[in-house]
Amino acid sequence: MLCLTLMWPGLLQAADPIQLTGVDGEQVSLAQPAQRILSLAPHITESLFAIGAGAQIVATVSYSDYPAAALEIPRVGSYDRISIEAAVASAPDLVIAWHSGNGGDVIARLRALGLQVFVSEPGTLDSIADSLRQFALLSGRQQQGDAASEQFQRRLAQLRQRYSGQATVSVFYQLWDQPLLTMNDSHLIADVIRLCGGRNIFGPARPLIPEVGVESVLRADPEVIIASGMGEERPEWLDHWRRWPTLQAVQKRQLHFVPPSLLQRHSTRILDGADLVCEQLQQARLTPIAKAQQNHD
Repeated sequence: MLCLTLMWPGLLQAADPIQLTGVDGEQVSLAQPAQRILSLAPHITESLFAIGAGAQIVATVSYSDYPAAALEIPRVGSYDRISIEAAVASAPDLVIAWHSGNGGDVIARLRALGLQVFVSEPGTLDSIADSLRQFALLSGRQQQGDAASEQFQRRLAQLRQRYSGQATVSVFYQLWDQPLLTMNDSHLIADVIRLCGGRNIFGPARPLIPEVGVESVLRADPEVIIASGMGEERPEWLDHWRRWPTLQAVQKRQLHFVPPSLLQRHSTRILDGADLVCEQLQQARLTPIAKAQQNHD
C-alpha cells in the first residue's frame, strides 16, 4: 500500500511537454512525441530513419532516397520549392525544416497556418550528432537517438585521431561547373576537409557558396581538386582541369570525385564521404609531382 501511495501522485501527473528551440530561435512545444512528421530535406529524412523514426514520417521532399524505405513516402515538392497545400494536407503534428535550404518564407508560412516547425541546420560534423538527439527527443526515440549519436561521435573521433597529425593539403572543392561554384569555411563540407587535414583554398571567401574564376583556382594551385556534381557519377567537367597541366592537382593526378549524397547531406553517411576524402588527401601526400596522364580515371 505504501508503494502504491508513493507511486500514485506520479501516475496522476501529465507528462511534461517536449520543448526545443531551433537554430532560428523559435521554440516548438509538443504535448507528446510527434507521430506524424513532415521532413523537408533528404538529410532530415535519413536522420529520422537513423534513429528509428522512419515510420513516423508522413511526407518528405524530392531526393529523399535513403534508405530504400524512404522512396515510399509521399512528396510535398523539393526542398527549395515546397507545396504548402500538400504540406498542410499531410496533417503533420511536427514539421522539421532545413533553415538554409527551405528558406524563411516557407517556414513562416507553415507556422502561420498553425503547424509546429522545428528548424535545424547542422553546420559542423559535431552538430550532426546533436541533431540526432534533437530529432530523437521530438519523436520519442531517445534511446535509439542516443545510440546513433554516440556511434557517429565514436567514428568521428577515430577519423580525427587518424588524420590530425598529417601534413596539410591544399584543396579546391568544386560544387558546380558553370558557374564555377565552391564553398567557404563555414560550410559543412569544409569541416570534412579540415577533419582530413586539408585546407580549403577558398575558406575566407564570401558568401557561403561563392562563384569563383578559373584564374583564382590557378593562382591558388591546389594539390587536390574534388568534385561532387548532382548525380552519383563522376562529372565530365572534373577532367577539364587537365587543360592546365601546371596545376599541382593535375601533375599529381589528384582529380577526385565523391558522390554528393555522401557529402552534401547533413546525415550520418557524411562520414562515409569523409572516409573517401581523407583517403584522397592521404594519396596526395604520398604522390610526388609527375607528368599528367591523359587516361587518368
